[in-house]
Amino acid sequence: MYNVFFINIIHGKNMNIYDFNAKNKHGEEIEFSEYEGKVLLIINSATQCGFTPQYDTLQDIYEKYAGEGLVILDFPCNQFGNQAPGTDDEIYSFCDANYGVKFPIFSKIEVNGENAHPLFKYLVSQKGFAGFQEGHRLTPILDQKLSEADPDYKNKPSIKWNFTKFLVDRKGNVVERFEPTEDMFLVEDKIKELL
Repeated sequence: MYNVFFINIIHGKNMNIYDFNAKNKHGEEIEFSEYEGKVLLIINSATQCGFTPQYDTLQDIYEKYAGEGLVILDFPCNQFGNQAPGTDDEIYSFCDANYGVKFPIFSKIEVNGENAHPLFKYLVSQKGFAGFQEGHRLTPILDQKLSEADPDYKNKPSIKWNFTKFLVDRKGNVVERFEPTEDMFLVEDKIKELL
């Protein structure tokens, strides 16, 4: 599957979310065509991050709207501050014990760089960096940290931090990107619009 993304780009094939697959926490390949007709919220997460408590709200949203066709797909990633250091089993156990997470948690991946999962390469090709929300307490910290590493970070589409979210409609189109500082009430409102 990793090469399919590049082959299709070279040949000009229009791709959508259903062209991808990923390993679940048990190492089994899950075809995203299983989610056809659903509204998807795809996130990259970490268990030791200032945004980790968003799991509470995400689980609440999932419980509210799963019956209407929402699926949240969680991809742990250790690329931002080494804040997801555990094994797949440890991450799953943490999410279950601390937040009662019932939505699918996939095997840990990379979302940026040479080894980025093709799904996330596709997602950032569809929706670039949307900017951090002014007024959020973590925005100045993230801005300083990212600016020191790359003064031009705001002009690049890459994932900037844990708990970046992509909203996908029932036809497989990536319609919205939410940075981790985005108000979760707005995220919920956008989800409701698609259900």
